[in-house]
Amino acid sequence: MSQQGEKPAAHEDDWWRKLYDETAPDTGPSSAPDSLDDRFDSVSDTVSEAVEPESEREPLPEVRPDPRTAWAPYREQAPPSEEPERKPESEREPEPVPVATQAAVPGPRNTVFPAPWEAPAGPPGPRTFAVPKPPEPEPPPAPLTPPAAGPVTAPDPVALHELPPDWAASDAPADGGGGARPLVGHLGDRPPTYDAEPAALPAATSENLDALVPDTVLDGARYGTYTLRAASVRGDSARFRGEPRRDALLTARFGAAESALVLVAVAGGVRGGEGAHLAAADACRWIGGAVARSHARLSEDIRAGRRADLKSGLHRLTDRTYGKLRARAAELGLEPGEYTTSLRCLLLSADPDCRTRVFFGVGSGGLFRLRDGLWQDLEPVIPEQAASGVSEEGPDGDRLTMDLQITTPPSPYSDGPAPPPAELFRFRASVARPGDTLLLCSNGFAEPMRGEPELPDELAERWGPPGPPGLPAFLADTQLRIKGYADDRTCAAVWEA
Repeated sequence: MSQQGEKPAAHEDDWWRKLYDETAPDTGPSSAPDSLDDRFDSVSDTVSEAVEPESEREPLPEVRPDPRTAWAPYREQAPPSEEPERKPESEREPEPVPVATQAAVPGPRNTVFPAPWEAPAGPPGPRTFAVPKPPEPEPPPAPLTPPAAGPVTAPDPVALHELPPDWAASDAPADGGGGARPLVGHLGDRPPTYDAEPAALPAATSENLDALVPDTVLDGARYGTYTLRAASVRGDSARFRGEPRRDALLTARFGAAESALVLVAVAGGVRGGEGAHLAAADACRWIGGAVARSHARLSEDIRAGRRADLKSGLHRLTDRTYGKLRARAAELGLEPGEYTTSLRCLLLSADPDCRTRVFFGVGSGGLFRLRDGLWQDLEPVIPEQAASGVSEEGPDGDRLTMDLQITTPPSPYSDGPAPPPAELFRFRASVARPGDTLLLCSNGFAEPMRGEPELPDELAERWGPPGPPGLPAFLADTQLRIKGYADDRTCAAVWEA
């Protein structure tokens, strides 16, 4: 009966009983071949015939592996109920392959496609790293007898590595040895106590980084008829103890062309002073600023030979520099003698027609000249003559003036009142000759020049003809070591062409 109370007819229930009758036999497995390989063959044949008809294929088809072999791992895991038992390979009859499959898939059935995570099969591709080139065959030996057309000249391999003219002439070893690297040697029977190279660095903090100075300073230039070399090196004792270099060096050019003026300032701090290197640096910086502000007038006076104006003007500029040093010492709470330095300067004109060389300064040091193979001390010691204020004058108009703290006339280079008199002021203006070598140095280099004859003799040989050395050779020359002399060395040498 239906939900509405109606009774169905008998013929309407026949199909339902036939479908769910429990006495009906089960259909069971089909007798037709229906394995996994059979299903794949059917699909593969159908797709091959649908995609590429037999009539449109190329006569030489591309050889491809059998795609059915990719299912081999899965056939081994198939349950027995889904795949009927098959005969061994040797007892099985060959299966017919359609014509399209024979043309498209020739080759063995055991080819296996690699998995996506496996490396592709086949020959390896090109590598990206460099492969050494095979050695080139050696050229045949040259004939012993040159051809009649002329001798065969091979290029000299040494000519490809020749040094520049300056290096070849000045830095080559005198004995004709194989290397041109200058070495720091020593004079005398025994080497000095300390090592020739730097050992310890000065102590530093976050607050004194701007006060650190390098171990070595090297500079050079060429103007007009002269060549300049300058160097400042920390002494062996300071290198060993980790103390800063007390000497300071300043090389500067003011102006341009022929009116340019070159200043070389050498300062040496007092031994044992805690801020000696700072005082030396201040002195070089302040005298450099004073010369820079008056360089035009100074250059004009040097070229015109106005010695009196140069003497009074440079004296005033030097006194102002030492006045600043005394003021700086008061700011630091030090005595004037604890924050002071020696100061020696050279003024060189860039005009090739001007050979006047001006020296001025205060304190210890040296001024020497190499002429005709002999050194001349241009700063003779004046013992008793200082009491009478005598001014010496040598040949060629050279002058050495010692100031006796007498008030000087106003300077033509600056305005304002003169500061209190400072140290003894030294001034000298001389005319250079071709072939001269003028040497300005601090006390650490002047003492062995005066006390050890071997040093000036060695430098006379090195700094004579053919001309000035290169910067590395000049640095090695200034470091010629002598036992008993371990102070800082600062010097500037001028070679006249």
